[in-house]
Amino acid sequence: MSAAALRALHVPGRPLVLPNAWDAGSARLVERAGFAAVATTSSGVAEALGYADGEQTPAGEMLAAVERIARAVAVPVTADMEAGYGLPGGELAARVLAAGAVGLNLEDTDHADRPALVDADAQAERIAAVKDAGDIVLNARVDVQLRGGTAADGLARARRYAEAGADCVYPISVADEREIEAYVALGVPVNILALPSAPSPARLAELGVARISYGGLIHAALVREHEARLRALLDR
Repeated sequence: MSAAALRALHVPGRPLVLPNAWDAGSARLVERAGFAAVATTSSGVAEALGYADGEQTPAGEMLAAVERIARAVAVPVTADMEAGYGLPGGELAARVLAAGAVGLNLEDTDHADRPALVDADAQAERIAAVKDAGDIVLNARVDVQLRGGTAADGLARARRYAEAGADCVYPISVADEREIEAYVALGVPVNILALPSAPSPARLAELGVARISYGGLIHAALVREHEARLRALLDR
């Protein structure tokens, strides 16, 4: 599957819905259910591999997991690559494409010593480097409001990232309808996380959202269910 095929699925008002996968088996279930693409969840992949979220997974292991997922399905795959694991933009894009994915998420959080925002201009340069390296769908995650910043700052970053070549912007923690509308008004496809506090998928479509992600929410729910079943076995 090509990047063009994945890019074409980002239609404002008819959002691409992505119930994120964490291994080949969950990816096959997503495809079998009829979804048009598969997205990975970095937190789910990390936990499946025995690591904590937040770039604790070695880049090689994350990319190997992406490769197994891409090999298991026929639909386009987009990979959650967190902040890029310290790889230069060109190398990051090349390795994601080599793994068989045609898209990636790239967040603007710096995990090196503490969670903090990367300089906006530096992140824009990184986005441009990824895009220059090959045909890949880049979903630029905007972590400003996740880190306690303002909607105005988030919108400014989203605009800057779109100008640098991002195909989609992803204000990760935004659930307010007016703020979502402000992002949509930028004129670039917008990805919204399906938080319990967010509008329904139908309402997000009405607001002009082009992509709806479930991130690690499905994996986390299944882990809780698994834990409950294990406790029930012990109680017997």
